[in-house]
Amino acid sequence: MAAGTITIFGGSGFIGRYVVARLADRGWTIRVAVRQPERAKFLKPLGNVGQIVPLPCTLLDDASVAAALAGSDAVINLVGILHEQGRQRFDAVQAEGAERVARAAAAAGIERFLQVSAIGADENSPSAYGRSKAAGEAAVRRHLPGAVIVRPSIVFGAEDDFFNRFASLARFSPVLPLIGGGTTRFQPVYVGDVADAVVAALESPASRGRTYEVGGPQVYSFRELMELMLGVVRRRRLLLSLPFGLARLLALPLGLLPAPPLTRDQVELLKRDNLVSEGAEGLEAFGIRPHSVEVILPTYLDRYRAGGRYSERLPRSS
Repeated sequence: MAAGTITIFGGSGFIGRYVVARLADRGWTIRVAVRQPERAKFLKPLGNVGQIVPLPCTLLDDASVAAALAGSDAVINLVGILHEQGRQRFDAVQAEGAERVARAAAAAGIERFLQVSAIGADENSPSAYGRSKAAGEAAVRRHLPGAVIVRPSIVFGAEDDFFNRFASLARFSPVLPLIGGGTTRFQPVYVGDVADAVVAALESPASRGRTYEVGGPQVYSFRELMELMLGVVRRRRLLLSLPFGLARLLALPLGLLPAPPLTRDQVELLKRDNLVSEGAEGLEAFGIRPHSVEVILPTYLDRYRAGGRYSERLPRSS
C-alpha cells in the first residue's frame, strides 16, 4: 500500500509513538488525534516539517472523530485505558469509542482500518477491561469487516507501565506483591516489535479482515518476571504471595487514587493467563523475529539499578 494520510487515535501513547516513528520513516503524513494535542508535539521531530500533525479529538464525540478523519486514507485506533476515571470508562472508550471511530471511517469511505486490542479480549472475561476490548473488536468488524485487529500480550519497553512501575517500587519497598501467588502467565512483547507488526499489517492487503495475536519468544509467570526484573536492577526483595481475595480487598481503597496502582478489575484480569492462542497468527506472519525480555530490560531499567548504571541504548527502529 502506497503511503498517504493516516489518522492515528491515541498516537502519543506508549505504543503510538513507535508506530508514528515507523510510519513517518515510510513517508506517511500522520494526523495524531489526541485529547491534548500540546502533549503530542514531542512527536513532530520524528518526521519532516508538516508531516506529523497533532490535533484535538475525543472518542466520546461524533463530530470530533469525524473531523479527525477528514481527508485520511487509513486509520489506526490505539486508544485504551488501564483503569476508569471520570468520563473515561471502559465501555465508553474501548467499546463505544472504537465503534464511533469505525462508523465514522466507514461513512468517510476509509477501508484501511487497524484496531489495536489486547490478548484477553473476551466477551466472557471476568474483567470489564477484557469485555470492553471484545465489544470494541466486534463493533469495528460490524462497520468494517475488512478491519485488521492486533492483540498484543503485555507490552514492554522504555516507557512501559509494567517493569518501570515494579522497578521503581523495588527501590523503596522491601516487599513486592505477587497477586494470586504469581502464577499468572504472560508472553511479554517488545513495543518495537508490536509497532513493526502494526505497520506491516496496515500496509499488507493480505491482512484485511484478519486478527493477529502478538507475543514475545518466551512465556513467564508473574513471579518469574519479578525475579528477572530484580536481577536486572540488582536488588533483593521479598516476593509475597497475595491471594486474589485479599488483593480484591486491597484494591478497593487503592482504586480510588488518581493513578491507582491496583484496581479490582485488574485483579480479575490476572485470573487468566495472557498468552497467544494456539494456532493464532502473530509476529511470524510478518517475518518479525521478537526481541526477548532479557535483551531489552537492561537497556532501560538502568536508572533503578543498585550500584551503577548501564550506558547502552537500543536504536529507535529494529
